[in-house]
Amino acid sequence: MVNPLEMRYMGIHNTGSSEGLAIDGQSEDSEPDLGAEESDSSEDEVAPRNTVGDVPLEWYRDEKHIGYDIAGKKIKKKERQDKLDSFLANVDDSKNWRKIYDEYNDEEVELTKDETKLVRRMLKGKAPHADFDPYVPYVDWFKWEDAKHPLSNAPEPKSRFIPSKWEAKKVLGLVRAIRKGYIKFDKPKEEPRFYMLWGDDASSSEKTGHLSYIPAPKPNLPGHEESYNPSLEYIPTQEEINSYQLMDEEDRPKFIPKRFTSLRSIPAYENAVKDSFERCLDLYLCPRVRKKRINIDPESLKPKLPSRKDLRPYPATCYLEYRGHKGAVMSISTEASGQWIASGSSDGTVRLWEVETCRCIKVWEFGEIVQYVAWNPLPELPILAVTVGQDVFLLNSGLGNEEIQRKVKELLQVETPKAPEDSGNKVSGWSWLQDDEHEGIRLRHFKAVFSVEWHRKGDYFSTVMPAGDSKAILIHQLSKKFTQRHPFKLHGLPVSAVFHPTRSIFFVSTKKNVRVYDLVKQKLIKKLETGLREVSSISIHPAGDNVIVGSREGKLCWFDMDLSSKPYKVLKCHPKDITNVAFHRSYPLFASCSDDCTAYVFHGTVYSDLNQNPLIVPLEILRGHASSNGRGVLDCKFHPRQPWLFTAGADSLIKLYCH
Repeated sequence: MVNPLEMRYMGIHNTGSSEGLAIDGQSEDSEPDLGAEESDSSEDEVAPRNTVGDVPLEWYRDEKHIGYDIAGKKIKKKERQDKLDSFLANVDDSKNWRKIYDEYNDEEVELTKDETKLVRRMLKGKAPHADFDPYVPYVDWFKWEDAKHPLSNAPEPKSRFIPSKWEAKKVLGLVRAIRKGYIKFDKPKEEPRFYMLWGDDASSSEKTGHLSYIPAPKPNLPGHEESYNPSLEYIPTQEEINSYQLMDEEDRPKFIPKRFTSLRSIPAYENAVKDSFERCLDLYLCPRVRKKRINIDPESLKPKLPSRKDLRPYPATCYLEYRGHKGAVMSISTEASGQWIASGSSDGTVRLWEVETCRCIKVWEFGEIVQYVAWNPLPELPILAVTVGQDVFLLNSGLGNEEIQRKVKELLQVETPKAPEDSGNKVSGWSWLQDDEHEGIRLRHFKAVFSVEWHRKGDYFSTVMPAGDSKAILIHQLSKKFTQRHPFKLHGLPVSAVFHPTRSIFFVSTKKNVRVYDLVKQKLIKKLETGLREVSSISIHPAGDNVIVGSREGKLCWFDMDLSSKPYKVLKCHPKDITNVAFHRSYPLFASCSDDCTAYVFHGTVYSDLNQNPLIVPLEILRGHASSNGRGVLDCKFHPRQPWLFTAGADSLIKLYCH
C-alpha cells in the first residue's frame, strides 16, 4: 500500500478512486489528472525536502550539504547572508519579523497571521486557539436521580482491616524516644488551691508575664491625716482652706482633715456611694493604658549652636552708602583687590566706586537697562563685563599702571569683526565688534543676555540667554575672540551658569535642577534635585564641594555634593523671592538677599573630615533698604578680603555692612 505522503513526493496524485492513478510524464493520450490541476497547494513548487530523519544535524556541520532528498540526492546548503546584508534586508522588508529559520530544511519560513496570533497567545499563557474556553461549565456525565448502587461494587480491600506494620514501627520508635527522654512534654500547670484575696495583683507571676497586663491601681492606705482626731499640725487653717478654693480641681486636695472629739460624732461620708460606684466603674469598665511621661526640657530639643560672639567677625551694621544712581541698582561686582566696586543700574549707567571713600570715579552711559556687571577675577586684568540688552560690553576700567593698561588695550582690540559661522560648535547670531565709544569690545548676541560669569583664569567667560536650547549658554574666549555654544543639551530654561573655583567643572542651573558637567570629559557628573518651584540664583563654595541655591519662593538650599544629590539643608528665611546668594572667598560666611528688603548673613563652616557635616548658623538680618515697585534688595556681594557685605537695592542705593 502506497503512503499518500510518498505519492506526493513521487509525483503520484490520487484522483479520487482506487483505479485512477496518474504518473507524471504520461503520454498525451492518457486522461489528465483533474485533481492535480485544481490543487492550489504550493508544496509542489518548494525545493526538495530533507529526508535524513532523526539524524543529528551536527553531523552535517562541516559538510557542504545538509541532507538528502527523496531521490537520494544531496541537498546543498544555502549561502548565508552576512550581518550587513541581513540588516539591510530587515530594513527593506516590513514583514521580516514574521520569518523564522528552519534549521532542518535550511530555509526561512514566513508565518501567517493566524500562526502569529497562535504564537502570541501561547506566549501569554493562553490556549493556542481562541475558540477554546478553559472555563466551560462542568458536565456531569452520570445520572444520579435513579441510581441505587455506588459506581463501584468492588469489595473493600483486606489492607483496610489489617493494622499497618509500618505505622506500628513508627509508634514503637516514638515510644522508645519518650522512654529515653529524647521527647519531652510540657507539664500541665497546677492551679493553686488557695490565693490571696487582697493580695497585690502585680506580684502574680502569671499575670506579669504578659506585657499587656496592667494591674489595677490600689488606693493608698490611710495615714494620720485621715484620723478622726489628728494632730493640730495636720489640720489646715482657714487661709489654707480658702487658697484651696482658688486652685484647679486637679491640683486641689481630695481630702481635708477634720478633728472630732469622739468616734460617735463623725458624720456619714456623703460621697460614699458615689465613690464606690466610680471605683467599680474604673476597675471593670474603663480601659487602663500605661502612659509613659517623658520629662524633656524644651531647650534640649533645640540644636546646640555656637554663640554668635564666637563666630565673629561678620557684617552687622551699615557703615557706608553709595549714592548717585537714579534708578534701581540691578547688579554690583567687587574688584579682585577689594579697592573698587562696579554697579549697573536701570538708569542705563555703570558706575565705578572707590570702596573706602564712596567716591564715583567713572561713569559709562549706555541708555538702556544694565542687567549684570562682573569684574575679571585677575588683579592684573581690570576688565569689566557689562550686559545691556543683547550686547555684552568688555570695558577698560582704566585702573592699574601703564604696563597693565597696555596689556588690557591689546586684549580689548579687535582687528577684524568676527562674522557668524555655522560650523562645529560655533554659534550663528553673534559678533565681536570694536566699541570706540566706550573704549572696549561689544559682543553682539541674538537674544537678551541677563548673566555673565568669568572663569578663574580670567580668559573665559560665559553668558546666559533666555532660550531652551544649547545656544542659550555661550562660552567666550577673550584672548582669541572665539565663541562656542554650551556642548550639552539643556533640559529647561537656564537661570545661571557658573564655573568651578578650582576645577574644570561647569554648573548650569535651570528653573528646577542644577546640572554639573565636566568640561574636559564633556559628560554629566551629577544632577542636583532642588525640589523648588523656581531657582533664582546659585553660588559655589570656594572649596567647590558645596553649593547654595536660592529660589523664588524664599527658600535657600545647601547641597553637599559628596553627600547626596538632594539638599542637605533647606532654609526658609525670606517671605519673598530670593534675588541672589553669595559665598565669601576666605571667611566661612554666606548671604542671601530678597525682595523683602533684607539680607540674611549665615555662618557656614565646611570641615575637611568627610564624616562631619557642615555647620550652618544664622547670624544677622541686615535691614535698611526701602521697597520700590515691589522690589527690595536686588544683589549682594562679599568683599574679597574683609568680612563686609555690599547690597544693591531698588531704592538706587548701595550699602556696605561691616563688622
